[in-house]
Order: sequence, then structure tokens, then C-alpha cells
Amino acid sequence: MKKTIKVIEILNWTNEQLSRTDKYADVRFKLGISRMIEQILHETENYKGFGFINNDDSETGTLGYYSRFYYKNYKL
Repeated sequence: MKKTIKVIEILNWTNEQLSRTDKYADVRFKLGISRMIEQILHETENYKGFGFINNDDSETGTLGYYSRFYYKNYKL
């Protein structure tokens, strides 16, 4: 049996994960989540960019850089 999930559900889950601040939500965890959702959004032509949760803590490669949220496409 084939099952599918809506991209919007994955995007909502992703944004929840990237906003986490517990000890398990480190840079590597958030990097993996970010790469996964970007691939999905690009492949489905739904990529609309992202924003930082805290613009003052967004230096490339840091935990703040991957503490972000992805915008929802109007098609979703």
C-alpha cells in the first residue's frame, strides 16, 4: 500500500524542529533538517525562502544560522 504525506505537513514539522532549543537540537541536527526540507521544496517547486528566528544570531554555520523557518508557498 502506497502512502503519501502533504508537503505542508512536512514543512510545518520542519519549522517546529528548527525552532527547538533543547540539547538534542544542535547544529548538525538542524543542518540535516534544513537540507531535507530544501530538497523537498525545490523538487516540488514550493521553495519560497527562509527567515531566521533571530536575525541577530544568524552567523553562517552557527546554531542560530540553522534556527530558522521556511516560508509557505501559496500553492501549499
